[in-house]
Amino acid sequence: MQTGSSPIRRAMVLAAGLGKRMRPITDTLPKPLVAIGGKTMLDHALDRLAEAGIADAVVNVHYLAEQVEARVAGRTQPRIVISDERARLLETGGGVKKALPLLGAEPFFHINSDSLWSERGASNVAAMAAAWDAGRMDMLLLLAERESSVGFDGAGDFFRDAAGRLTRRGKAAAAPHVYAGVAIIKPELFADTPEGPFSLNLLFDRCIAKGTLFGHPLDGRWLHVGTPEAIPLAEQAYAAHQAS
Repeated sequence: MQTGSSPIRRAMVLAAGLGKRMRPITDTLPKPLVAIGGKTMLDHALDRLAEAGIADAVVNVHYLAEQVEARVAGRTQPRIVISDERARLLETGGGVKKALPLLGAEPFFHINSDSLWSERGASNVAAMAAAWDAGRMDMLLLLAERESSVGFDGAGDFFRDAAGRLTRRGKAAAAPHVYAGVAIIKPELFADTPEGPFSLNLLFDRCIAKGTLFGHPLDGRWLHVGTPEAIPLAEQAYAAHQAS
């Protein structure tokens, strides 16, 4: 499966969420196990990591955790370690902080288990790793084009300057870029963060203040699968890409 070699060897995969907007499907099935194109979204995400040469992935679990654990039990690319959040859901930032002993001291990938996109050419994960510059960056986000994304009707998240630095949309009516759910993060950013649940947005804002939040444009099309109604749109876009 591996088609590339990444200088970043580990990843954190967020698979603990409740999937409230995906109900009633998620009453009995965790959102990461919803299938698009005959493959769970979690497997899509893990395959993207494996294709880029990511060797190890920490997968956090909380809601319907046994189903997620069973799904990844046989994987060897990447190798899977479980971070158990059954006792308390820790959100996008707190979950990573809990898993830091498993992730090590080097920068790592952070990917939402429902991050789904079509590749236009080479691996976007590998391209992010190649673009990573630890001297300038504390975080690097994968950015989708708002107008070309499937299933997304929001106003966008970020503006990106000529150097690649990001700022929030703020009071603007719209911004051209959407966070596509993949990031490279320095672990030391978590040194001064709350205990327990907190959002990764805290680190986004701290990095923006320092000028160290950067964006990498997605070479492909982002498929936002947030509700049951978005599933057929994603299926159609995925099938069209596979046929092209």
